[in-house]
Formats: sequence, structure tokens, C-alpha cells
Amino acid sequence: MIKEEEVYRIGLINKPHGVHGELLFTFDDDIFDRVDADFIVCLMDGIMVPFFIESYRFRSDSTALIKLEGIDTEQQARRMTNVEVYFPKEHADALEDDELTWNYFVGFLIKDVKLGEIGKVTDVDDSTINTLFIIEREGEELLIPAQEDLIVDLDRDARVITMDLPNGLLTIED
Repeated sequence: MIKEEEVYRIGLINKPHGVHGELLFTFDDDIFDRVDADFIVCLMDGIMVPFFIESYRFRSDSTALIKLEGIDTEQQARRMTNVEVYFPKEHADALEDDELTWNYFVGFLIKDVKLGEIGKVTDVDDSTINTLFIIEREGEELLIPAQEDLIVDLDRDARVITMDLPNGLLTIED
């Protein structure tokens, strides 16, 4: 059984394309094209289900038409509409640090050199030019800049990012 902590989100299947089971896939991370892995993982009814990739072709820098093994009709493809797509972290672990996308770090623990443990990354906000780690801490949501120059150490095995955050970043003054 594939566990949620073993994968990270890379995109969303939008809708069927044609009548032979091909799917329109919008992705945030093209890792499926950059590493030697022949499957993706889809969240189906709360369960992580692997699907082998038969073929894919890019339509733009963020969309592809993908054909999955076992999805051969328009009706089967229709059941895949709006399904979240994930990728195994173990395959991404083979990449160099500078080849990873920020989404890979969801689930990592953030530590600060001065303050210690901050919390785990629950999501990444890359909707603006300033990418942010979203961290859940004591029932509150913290936003921390995801910037390489703030990262002091990255322990991929322990899933820990040590950062040197600017003074006052985590305090709110009235």
C-alpha cells in the first residue's frame, strides 16, 4: 500500500481527451519526464493507486496528454476527471537538490538555527513569484519564504530543512 508520506503532489488530471482513454494532465512538476519511473500515483476514493504510463506527449510547459495502462475507453477516462496526481519521493530522491521542485518538500520538518523546530511543511504556495512554505503550527498557519539562500542544511533522509530565518519573521507585533 502506498502511503501519503511516500509521494508528493505533481498535478491534476483534468478530463478525457478523445475516445481511447487519453487524459489531459495539468502538472506543476514534470518529474515524470526527468527520472526513470514508469508510473504515477493517483488519489482514488482516498487510496493512493499506481498507474503505469503507456505514453504521454506535452501540449505546453504545464499540460500533457497522458495514456495510462488499463484506461482504454472514454468512460474509464471520465472516472479520472479531477483526480490528483502524485509521484513517488523515492524516485525524486535520485535528483540533485537543484533539480527538485518546492512541492517535493511537503512533509519535511522546518528547523531554524536560532528557534529550533518550527513545524512540518503542509503545502507550498507558488501562486506568486515569492514561493512560500505553508506550515501548520499549534493550529495556526505560518508562511515561510522558500528561498535557497535561507536554507542552511537539507537532510533528505531525515526529511529536515534547517533554515536561518531573518529575525522577527515569525513574530507578529500589534
